[in-house]
Amino acid sequence: MSKAKGSRLERELVTLFFETNNFMPIRVAGSGSTPLPAPDLLVGGKGRVLAIECKAGKDSRYIKKDQIQELTEFSARFGAEPWIGVRFDRLDWQFLKVGHLRISKGGNYFINKEIAAKSGISFQELTGIYKQEKL
Repeated sequence: MSKAKGSRLERELVTLFFETNNFMPIRVAGSGSTPLPAPDLLVGGKGRVLAIECKAGKDSRYIKKDQIQELTEFSARFGAEPWIGVRFDRLDWQFLKVGHLRISKGGNYFINKEIAAKSGISFQELTGIYKQEKL
């Protein structure tokens, strides 16, 4: 995924959170290029703080182990809920806890459409707009 596409999708998610009127998002510019742990987005509202690492791709996506470690460290120190936000081509955003990701043979993390559909929750579920029960 290109840096421009990643930035565009992060801005898309910022707009979605802002338009709910219950959350205030900020995009952490330069996340991944700073020596300090930082998520792509930090979102507060409804008594919650969400730290979100955003990923996008066609069918699947690998996530470096150090990105997940930084997300969990930041979240623990900041008092935020760590989430992975993933958007596959022509599909809506899905949000997963780190424990729902698969680990590759190389020790990195892996997500695909099937894992996201099975274990992820929608933007509406994450923000409390509605809750859908998984079968």
